[in-house]
Amino acid sequence: MEKLRKEMRLGFASLRDPWAWLLDVLDCCADQRAPGLLTHIVRELQGWIKNRASDQPCGLKLEKLQARLFPLLNGCHVSLLQPLISIYQLHTADRHHLLGFVLQLCQQGKFKEAATLSMKLKLQPDLEFEQMCVPLLLQDKTELVEAYVEGYPELQQSLLRLLDSWSVPGFQVKDLARQYQALPGKWPEKINYRTMHKMAFRVLDRYSLDPALCPHILNQRHLGSLKYLLHKRFVEKSMTQENWADHIQGIVQENRWLQEQLVQLLVRYAGLGVAAQWARHYSLSGDSLPPRLAAQIGKPAIPESSEQGVWDHSTKEGCYQLPLPRTDILFLSTWEEVMACQEQVLQPGQVVGIDMEWRPSFSAIGGKPRVSLVQLAVWGHVFLLDMLQLLRQGEEEAQAALCGFFRALLADPAIVKVGYGMSGDLRNLMATCGISRDGDFQLSGILDLQLVHQKLPKPSKKSCQPALEPSPTKKKACGGSRVPEKGLSLLVQEVLGRPLNKTEQMSNWEKRPLRETQILYAACDAYCLLEVHAKLLKDPAAFGLSSDWVGITRKASHPEAKARKPPKRKPEGPPVDKESPAPVPAEAPSASVGILAQDFRVVCDNMLQGLGRSLRCLGVDVQILGNEDEHRRAAEIARQENRVILTSGLPFQSLRSQVGEGRCFSVSCSEKARDQALQVLRHFNVRVSLADIFSRCQACNCNRYVRVSKENMALLREQGGCWTGEDAEAFLGDPGPTTSLEPQSCSLGLPPPARSPPWQGPEAAGPGDEPALLPTGVRLRVEAVPPGVLCQEDLACFYCCSQCGQVFWEGSHLGRLVSQFREVLELPEES
Repeated sequence: MEKLRKEMRLGFASLRDPWAWLLDVLDCCADQRAPGLLTHIVRELQGWIKNRASDQPCGLKLEKLQARLFPLLNGCHVSLLQPLISIYQLHTADRHHLLGFVLQLCQQGKFKEAATLSMKLKLQPDLEFEQMCVPLLLQDKTELVEAYVEGYPELQQSLLRLLDSWSVPGFQVKDLARQYQALPGKWPEKINYRTMHKMAFRVLDRYSLDPALCPHILNQRHLGSLKYLLHKRFVEKSMTQENWADHIQGIVQENRWLQEQLVQLLVRYAGLGVAAQWARHYSLSGDSLPPRLAAQIGKPAIPESSEQGVWDHSTKEGCYQLPLPRTDILFLSTWEEVMACQEQVLQPGQVVGIDMEWRPSFSAIGGKPRVSLVQLAVWGHVFLLDMLQLLRQGEEEAQAALCGFFRALLADPAIVKVGYGMSGDLRNLMATCGISRDGDFQLSGILDLQLVHQKLPKPSKKSCQPALEPSPTKKKACGGSRVPEKGLSLLVQEVLGRPLNKTEQMSNWEKRPLRETQILYAACDAYCLLEVHAKLLKDPAAFGLSSDWVGITRKASHPEAKARKPPKRKPEGPPVDKESPAPVPAEAPSASVGILAQDFRVVCDNMLQGLGRSLRCLGVDVQILGNEDEHRRAAEIARQENRVILTSGLPFQSLRSQVGEGRCFSVSCSEKARDQALQVLRHFNVRVSLADIFSRCQACNCNRYVRVSKENMALLREQGGCWTGEDAEAFLGDPGPTTSLEPQSCSLGLPPPARSPPWQGPEAAGPGDEPALLPTGVRLRVEAVPPGVLCQEDLACFYCCSQCGQVFWEGSHLGRLVSQFREVLELPEES
């Protein structure tokens, strides 16, 4: 390359007019402006010109050069735009001329090129937003649209308003798509409320916009939250009336439309009496209500039962009981009160049970949760720290002292901090307090009982104290069948014999004062950790644990280990059983050995289709739900095929309850697919090697390919994708097993061949003009192969998916994918 650069510089120096010469080259290469030698020439000329600023054209000469360049930009690759803009100083060109050229591209249906050029020249404020972005949205180019509005608050607001207008009841995207009949690659079937809402909340979060810009999207999201709460209250019967009413009123507030929707839903979930009671509460008129409900409003109100079918929190039978008097539960709301408890908590050798509470969120709005209450339990006392009061405005000194207290507690290796699922709790606590991880602050002494729980044998041990029978009240609440315990409640039941009472789990923890039942619930959640820890230490063998389980678990659960970049692993390692991979918990990373990408099996909700495609590119076995599939379909697939569910938002709670512990993971929908994929890979400790890249078909998830030589593919193209008098065996490559890409091939981009032969031998395809069928009976999609690809000298063969017939070949995509996921790829040391 250095030799080529030297020759190009000598050539540029010999030219009388390098700018006109480059235009001649672009004109001659009108059909071959893809990245390659031309890209190197343009970029090298750009650097050469920068060193000769005094020789650059100006005035009329520059205007003539720019006029010649405009028609040539039509077919230029995106990678050439920025260098050409710099060489010909297009930022100085007449703005009206530039805008006219961009609009001309739009009239030709080249919306992607028009948007890219306008971004390079910063023309967005002078262009009509909908004219530029609606066609891009119809083609599912959401990333390009988000890049288009980057840096322009007014355009960001316009995008949010546009997405909101598509959420108005009665809007049909198909009606809009009819205006763009000639638009290539329309995806109107994918433009539904899920994709629109996902993008809208991503824009809201990224640019911190006012949610009032998208009222219809917010209403739809709040309506989903109402349905979820109604299900929890009247179907699962797992929420108290008081908790449920607090959340309902917080969501509905003064929104008339939501009030009417709530009342109509209550007719179905709770009956006319309850619906009429809430209609009277919101003073809804009869005109906006169903006729039978309007008639019910005039009748005397029937008080709603405070605990209709819900297990009463005061019921003590069958649940873990706090072995402390109420006087030993201290509620701390001032820094002076916190100082009084420091002596008991910050003692060397102390064991502290830690738990936290925050207001549950039923939508994607609001970002990370804000911790409302921190529970610290030591033997004989429970301290409840009121974070809302301790971090209130105007108390900078107290806030700094509180942060110092938590830093001292979390960093002291002599104090054992016991929790359950601590990684998420500690992240939220540090975000709430503003504690940053720096060189002086390292988490230490953390013991996460969730990892211990995963090591416990699933069948109940005879040595364990058996769980008590559920109380009659709870049996009645659950229709005669016990609600299965999970999480910490299940661990407490397995170790101590009684589950936790989780009735107050989803209460509003930001409402003050806290109810007595909330205080008791919070204290139990922290103190039970101490008792579980003590019983496991006393007799670990009785629970199937080794004698050194504490040291192993503390090392595995160290929160700092997740933040650091994992070291490169050698290809050789402990063998992994590929026949029956162990279930991967969704609440914590797996063991240090990790899971091979080819053994990781997931099902992606239809809100995460981009994530599913990204994981397929990395060799993960991914089933992706269609746009019309319901969320519960993910649970069915997960149970039938032993897969982990990847979902986002509200469906997480429902799906998690339908599969085994640790088989459902929630992904942030505000992130891009690449960031989501990295989050999943790190969370489950998935090992991705270079051989896994493109080992699966992105269209159908198949991992078996048929090799076809370049010569035979060219012949098939000429014959219109039909066999002509020759047997299929003459066209298809060796059906035997083939190997994956070698590491030195990382600059290419092709799907590696299958790890096992996709078929035992080719079946004969009869002579004549018959469609080209693979031995599997699938039609070979040779029409998808561009003619220019067959002219590449370094291309040896094509790989055809044996399930759907898609054709793949060597390109530059692998290099880009490797660079995007390099931080999680296991590459050879020399790379």
